[in-house]
Amino acid sequence: MVMASLDILVHIFVCPRCSSSLVADSRGLRCSKLTCPYVDSNSFPLIGGCPVVIDFERSVLGPEVVAEWSTRPEGAEISKALHQSAIQRVPPSLRGIWKPLNRVAERNVSRLLDMLSERRRRVLVVGGGTIGNGLDRLYTCNDIEVIGLDLYRSDVTQLVADAHAIPLQTGSVDAVIIQAVLEHVLDPVKVVGEIHRVLADDGLVYAETPFMQQVHAGAYDFTRFTASGHRYLFRRFDEIDLGPTAGPGTVLLWSVDHLVRGLTRSQNAGRLVRAILFWLRFLDNAIAPAHALDGASAVFFLGRRSGTGMTPGEIISYYRGAQRG
Repeated sequence: MVMASLDILVHIFVCPRCSSSLVADSRGLRCSKLTCPYVDSNSFPLIGGCPVVIDFERSVLGPEVVAEWSTRPEGAEISKALHQSAIQRVPPSLRGIWKPLNRVAERNVSRLLDMLSERRRRVLVVGGGTIGNGLDRLYTCNDIEVIGLDLYRSDVTQLVADAHAIPLQTGSVDAVIIQAVLEHVLDPVKVVGEIHRVLADDGLVYAETPFMQQVHAGAYDFTRFTASGHRYLFRRFDEIDLGPTAGPGTVLLWSVDHLVRGLTRSQNAGRLVRAILFWLRFLDNAIAPAHALDGASAVFFLGRRSGTGMTPGEIISYYRGAQRG
């Protein structure tokens, strides 16, 4: 696993307020622009060696929350480490039932890596506090430089930052992966705009986002997208592929889980029923693609950065679901 070092990253860091370059000192990072509010020493401190580059005045997060999440990630509801720790408590023989391998992500991330040129191999993972389901190859390629960005520090995070203002230079990365994150941001359009900005001219993006899923991460869950809505969100990208990550069978499994939770007032009861009815997700394999898109649990988009955009009229004619007339 090749994670980008701080010595390399500092040269592509920019201030999330004014986009000026950052300067490192013994206490952390600061903005190089004298008139910027973040010009003072330690404006962007280091937590466990990981820089925290967030404009807190314009973020839903406060410094005390980020500090808590970075020192005690298991206590943060939004933290993927919470879900990961829950998975680790499941016996190994049953983990594949509770959380099966995301083969859609595995296949598409492999495609993305294969499309990168030999000279341009820097990949930004937004929400990269843990290794996402199906992303193992990304972290085992010795010629890929990974930048993990998240709201808390972890062993695979190089940068604690808010994706609404990614503190990296324009055109500084070759690919971006954002898996199960856009539902947790207040302004997905702005985040995708930032992804477009930090990508090189022909850079690649891979995104997975929920469509028909119940609330998860409590107060930090905001948005859902149909397949067409997800495509229009990435309208400034040329499409390579798009489709369901999981279909209506998975939707049914989630629904039964949350139905039981509601009736019993118990998350554990819902999880137990979900484990018993795990086979419902295999119904996804029997559903035609058009119907799967209309009833997807989540959808993916694989695309390449473009200078042109999709118009409102084009997104209407783009629809690929099963409902006609």
